Order: sequence, then C-alpha cells, then structure tokens
Amino acid sequence: MELQERLNDVRSRIAAGERGAGRLAGSVQLVAVSKTFEADAIRPAIEAGQRVFGENRVQESQGKWPALKAERPDIELHLIGPLQSNKAADAVALFDVIETVDREKIARALAEEMKRQGKRLRLYVQVNTGLEPQKAGIAPDDTPAFVALCRDELGLSIEGLMCIPPAEENPGPHFALLARLAFKSGVEKLSMGMSGDYETAIAFGATSVRVGSAIFGTR
Repeated sequence: MELQERLNDVRSRIAAGERGAGRLAGSVQLVAVSKTFEADAIRPAIEAGQRVFGENRVQESQGKWPALKAERPDIELHLIGPLQSNKAADAVALFDVIETVDREKIARALAEEMKRQGKRLRLYVQVNTGLEPQKAGIAPDDTPAFVALCRDELGLSIEGLMCIPPAEENPGPHFALLARLAFKSGVEKLSMGMSGDYETAIAFGATSVRVGSAIFGTR
C-alpha cells in the first residue's frame, strides 16, 4: 500500500469515528507523526494535503523541517516528544505547538523564550495517566493546579492535555481520565490516540490523534 492510500485509510477511519461518536465532521485533527523519516519520505504526505505533523526530537526536526516549512508555509509542526530546557530556544523557534509541557522548569523556560523571540506557541500539558515512573508527565491529581500555574502566573496559552496510556493497558479509562481532567482544568483540546488506538480515542473525545506507522509504515 502506498503512503497516499494509507493516509486516505486513516482519514476515512477518523471520519467514521467522528460519525460513530456523533461528532461533527472534521472535529478531529490528524497529526501525522514523521519522526525518524527523512524529508523525501514526508513530502508525499504533504503533496497529499497533510499539513499537521508531529516530531519527537528537536535536533532531528531541525535537520528537515526548516526547508519543508519554507516550501509549505501553512505546515503546522507539533513537538510530541520530551523537551529538555536547554532545547527550549530551538523548540520555540521551530515548532508551532508543543504538546509535552510536563514540569514547571520547562514551562518557565518556554515562557522566557517566547517572550524573548516574540512568539506565542500553543501548548499542551502532558499527563502521566498511568503514573508510570519511566514516563514523563504531570500526575493526574496535580494537573488542574499545574495548568493554572502555567496560565495565571506564566501567561502561557495552554489549550489542551496530552497523554500516552500504558502500552499493556486498555486505553479507554486513560482517555476518559484525560477528558475529565481537561474539563476540571478548563481546557478544550485532547491530544490522545496513536496508530493502535486512535479510533478508541475519538470515541472518548480526542480532538487530535497522533498517527505515525499507520501512515508512514514501520521505521
């Protein structure tokens, strides 16, 4: 199956998921996860009309996305991997959305960099819904207070929450938890669901899904 076919299949499944959940057509954004793929492998997706992409690493993204964004200025680039504070300046310069604000140090570094660069990125707080010690993210119980800190004290535009459920668990309860936390925190967007579970995520209210291998194939 060619990339165009795989992309169309994912789009069809998203549309079916929206209909099945009684949601408006087009209410779920597809973030095509292009990590580890070179620019030449990404271009066919751009040519097929995909404009929103996700990357895991700042340094890898710097090697391919400035040129791709110069070719297509309407591309929206999301950082969906962990961010170190020493990469905050580079991340603010390159990305449009950062989905992995997961601690106060990063939030403060981003606030300083956006002020310095005169940019205002849209941000998501990453929540560790499974309380996994090896995984980044704010604990669920701490999420509303952390969102309030980011917004009220640091003036950040927190528009949503993001999670990656434990691989071996049913993702549904984690998606439901994230939706409840978003409501409590006063944020509207939910970034949840990947290649294996994005249809479930749509049923639980995802506003964006992060799909990589189902579009680009295995790495």
